[in-house]
Amino acid sequence: MSTTQIDGVSVNTQASVYFDGKCVSHGITFPDGTKKSVGVVLPATLTFNTGAPEIMECVAGSCEYKLAGSDQWLTSQPGEQFSIAGNSSFEIRVTEAYHYICHFG
Repeated sequence: MSTTQIDGVSVNTQASVYFDGKCVSHGITFPDGTKKSVGVVLPATLTFNTGAPEIMECVAGSCEYKLAGSDQWLTSQPGEQFSIAGNSSFEIRVTEAYHYICHFG
Protein backbone atom coordinates (compact mmCIF):
# COMPACT_ATOMS: atom_id res chain seq x y z
CA MET A 1 0.00 0.00 0.00
CA SER A 2 1.34 3.43 -0.92
CA THR A 3 1.94 6.16 1.62
CA THR A 4 -0.57 8.92 0.85
CA GLN A 5 0.06 11.34 3.72
CA ILE A 6 2.85 12.05 6.20
CA ASP A 7 1.81 13.88 9.38
CA GLY A 8 3.83 15.68 12.05
CA VAL A 9 6.89 16.61 9.98
CA SER A 10 8.89 19.72 9.18
CA VAL A 11 9.02 20.45 5.43
CA ASN A 12 11.80 22.31 3.64
CA THR A 13 9.88 24.70 1.38
CA GLN A 14 12.90 25.23 -0.88
CA ALA A 15 12.76 22.49 -3.51
CA SER A 16 15.82 20.55 -4.60
CA VAL A 17 15.80 20.58 -8.41
CA TYR A 18 17.98 18.13 -10.32
CA PHE A 19 18.64 17.31 -13.98
CA ASP A 20 17.22 20.60 -15.37
CA GLY A 21 13.91 20.07 -13.58
CA LYS A 22 13.46 16.38 -14.38
CA CYS A 23 13.55 15.61 -10.64
CA VAL A 24 12.11 17.89 -7.96
CA SER A 25 11.96 17.00 -4.27
CA HIS A 26 11.34 18.50 -0.84
CA GLY A 27 13.18 17.41 2.28
CA ILE A 28 11.14 16.45 5.32
CA THR A 29 12.32 15.91 8.88
CA PHE A 30 10.48 13.83 11.48
CA PRO A 31 10.37 14.80 15.17
CA ASP A 32 13.03 12.12 15.91
CA GLY A 33 15.40 13.69 13.36
CA THR A 34 14.81 11.09 10.62
CA LYS A 35 15.09 12.67 7.16
CA LYS A 36 13.31 11.70 3.97
CA SER A 37 12.49 13.43 0.71
CA VAL A 38 9.26 13.51 -1.25
CA GLY A 39 9.34 14.26 -4.94
CA VAL A 40 8.64 13.49 -8.55
CA VAL A 41 10.76 12.37 -11.49
CA LEU A 42 9.42 13.46 -14.88
CA PRO A 43 9.91 11.37 -18.05
CA ALA A 44 13.64 10.82 -18.53
CA THR A 45 16.47 8.34 -18.00
CA LEU A 46 18.70 9.55 -15.16
CA THR A 47 21.56 8.30 -12.98
CA PHE A 48 21.54 9.04 -9.24
CA ASN A 49 24.47 8.58 -6.86
CA THR A 50 23.92 7.70 -3.21
CA GLY A 51 25.86 8.64 -0.12
CA ALA A 52 23.81 6.86 2.52
CA PRO A 53 21.69 3.79 1.75
CA GLU A 54 18.28 4.72 0.31
CA ILE A 55 14.89 3.12 -0.13
CA MET A 56 12.78 4.49 -2.97
CA GLU A 57 9.04 4.06 -2.34
CA CYS A 58 6.72 4.54 -5.32
CA VAL A 59 3.53 6.40 -4.37
CA ALA A 60 2.19 7.07 -7.90
CA GLY A 61 3.23 6.42 -11.47
CA SER A 62 5.97 3.87 -12.09
CA CYS A 63 9.60 3.56 -13.07
CA GLU A 64 12.16 1.09 -14.24
CA TYR A 65 15.45 1.03 -12.36
CA LYS A 66 18.82 -0.64 -12.66
CA LEU A 67 21.18 -0.87 -9.69
CA ALA A 68 24.93 -0.31 -10.07
CA GLY A 69 26.65 -3.50 -11.20
CA SER A 70 23.47 -4.98 -12.69
CA ASP A 71 22.36 -5.24 -16.29
CA GLN A 72 18.74 -5.95 -15.33
CA TRP A 73 16.00 -3.30 -15.47
CA LEU A 74 13.30 -3.88 -12.82
CA THR A 75 9.92 -2.17 -12.40
CA SER A 76 8.59 -0.30 -9.36
CA GLN A 77 4.89 0.58 -9.15
CA PRO A 78 2.69 2.20 -6.46
CA GLY A 79 3.09 0.43 -3.13
CA GLU A 80 6.45 -1.06 -4.14
CA GLN A 81 9.94 -0.02 -3.16
CA PHE A 82 13.56 -0.77 -3.95
CA SER A 83 16.79 -0.37 -1.98
CA ILE A 84 20.08 1.17 -3.04
CA ALA A 85 23.34 0.65 -1.16
CA GLY A 86 25.28 3.60 0.21
CA ASN A 87 28.08 5.03 -1.93
CA SER A 88 26.53 3.47 -5.00
CA SER A 89 24.28 4.53 -7.87
CA PHE A 90 21.20 3.57 -9.83
CA GLU A 91 19.67 4.42 -13.16
CA ILE A 92 15.99 5.27 -13.36
CA ARG A 93 13.85 5.26 -16.50
CA VAL A 94 10.52 7.08 -16.30
CA THR A 95 7.85 7.34 -19.00
CA GLU A 96 5.13 8.88 -16.81
CA ALA A 97 5.55 11.03 -13.69
CA TYR A 98 7.04 8.87 -10.91
CA HIS A 99 6.09 10.15 -7.43
CA TYR A 100 8.29 8.87 -4.63
CA ILE A 101 9.38 9.01 -1.02
CA CYS A 102 13.11 8.53 -0.53
CA HIS A 103 13.90 6.98 2.86
CA PHE A 104 17.52 7.67 3.88
CA GLY A 105 19.19 5.00 5.94
